[in-house]
Amino acid sequence: MLRLGALIVAATLAMSCGALAQRAPQEANGYTRYELLAPGSGKFRIIYDISAVRPGASAFFNPIRKGSIASDESVTDLASGRPLKFQQVTGEAAKRELPEADPGNDYIRVELARPVPADGGEGRIRIEKTYEDAKSYHPEGAGIVFERGLGIKKNAVVLPKGYVLVECNYPSQVAQEADGRIRISFFNVTPGEAPLKLRAAPGNVPAGASSVQEKLGERAKQTRDIVYFLQAPETHAFDLYHDYTEERPGVGAYVNVVRTGSTASNPGARNLDTGEKIPAEHLKGEEITKAGINDPDLPKVTPETEVVVFRFAALKAGQTVRLRMSETYTDPGRYRLVGDELVFDRTFGRPANAVVLPAGWVLTNSAAPAAVSQTADGRTRLDFNNPRPDEVAVLITARRGKP
Repeated sequence: MLRLGALIVAATLAMSCGALAQRAPQEANGYTRYELLAPGSGKFRIIYDISAVRPGASAFFNPIRKGSIASDESVTDLASGRPLKFQQVTGEAAKRELPEADPGNDYIRVELARPVPADGGEGRIRIEKTYEDAKSYHPEGAGIVFERGLGIKKNAVVLPKGYVLVECNYPSQVAQEADGRIRISFFNVTPGEAPLKLRAAPGNVPAGASSVQEKLGERAKQTRDIVYFLQAPETHAFDLYHDYTEERPGVGAYVNVVRTGSTASNPGARNLDTGEKIPAEHLKGEEITKAGINDPDLPKVTPETEVVVFRFAALKAGQTVRLRMSETYTDPGRYRLVGDELVFDRTFGRPANAVVLPAGWVLTNSAAPAAVSQTADGRTRLDFNNPRPDEVAVLITARRGKP
């Protein structure tokens, strides 16, 4: 009887986990690049990088927007660089694997290289296709207009060669690419679609690298993000994980430089593409020099310099890897208890940052704008999306209480 009861409990838990997996978001970390083709054609090339994140999923479904005609599709597994199988299916067919699919919409069904690993794993893919949609992209006088609601949070639009930007309604970075084309790039920090409208006109733009090229990195294309889980403020400690995609051939290590004033412990890492664990080395002072650590982000090594090194198989051409590094930091100068008030005071340099308050604490102040939500266990979470290339100063206070 006890064995039967255990089996029933196990089956119930399995069903609950399956239901939770079905309710989990299908995707995350989307970035879309629109390359406008010949003026008057109504056509634009879409390069869409997206992560399938529903645990256990073996397929990904990309909706084909109504009113657009899709052609020249291809799909690539970003981890290996290899092509993936795909087919166009109806919404009714998609609902068998994606319960929230719209029956009135068609989808591209992508067969993933491997099921999405649990605990934050990702199936990273690139979908390429050409859309024809004269309503979104059309001539206007001597110039062109691109007007389209964009729900993906990170986007770029590249003008045809020989055109210059004259109007853009959404705050964006503007950069000239190596071939002379102008790129308009932005991070959508709203909860809905960005109502993008831009105009361009014919212009003679000489190609050439800018004298300040090193300061013009595309913010929307950056892949670093971080989540802080604050422990009791009396400890001055917080757990964190930070995610990063390495794309450089030959690279087989990630070097995390511990910020001055902080100490790091409990390092660990995983390959989010496969779920595999990655070994970590904690080095300080001369140990760094002896280990031959060489990284562009590493400052001059002093006896106090502290790094955590995560090593993985060196990348071959066409391969990338998505890493999640986790550590516990102790930082009395930036995280402390003042009387009965929790104070977290830290600058963030990444585009996507989140802070989770300790259980039993409620938010009282946030100097920088943040989206606020509750985690599954009832803790308060603040998300700071920074589309600028500089740091955002985050100052949070909280007090003990119930939400």
